[in-house]
Amino acid sequence: MAIPAAAGVLVVLLAWLAGPGLLGITSDSLGAPVQAEVTKPAACDKPDAVETVKFTVAGKTHEGTLNGCGHGQGERVEVGVPETLPDQGPVAVHAADTSIGASDARRPLGLALLVFACFSGGMFVYLWLSIPLRPKPAAVRPTS
Repeated sequence: MAIPAAAGVLVVLLAWLAGPGLLGITSDSLGAPVQAEVTKPAACDKPDAVETVKFTVAGKTHEGTLNGCGHGQGERVEVGVPETLPDQGPVAVHAADTSIGASDARRPLGLALLVFACFSGGMFVYLWLSIPLRPKPAAVRPTS
């Protein structure tokens, strides 16, 4: 019983020390969200679809490429724009994070689910090992 409990505690400790990247949570700043207009939509029937959008930052209009599909011509979307923009040429933008400000709750929740998974796995091993092995009775053959 002590070995599964110690293994679970070790897994949780290593997950905590590994940081938020382990649970798929990044705290990288991907730029400021900006309203953009889709100028060239892309159909979703092709892999790696790219749409063209235009947006305005500091009074200057820029063109960007958005990895996405399914938007209509002239549709407004919120995109994340890099901090430094080139003077000319398209800018690679991404869809703005829809859960801004909620990333602080995801790490403790992920860690709590990891603790629950470790506990469940440890209990399964404990119960599996505590079942007494019973030999099957020998089959009785009828005598003729």
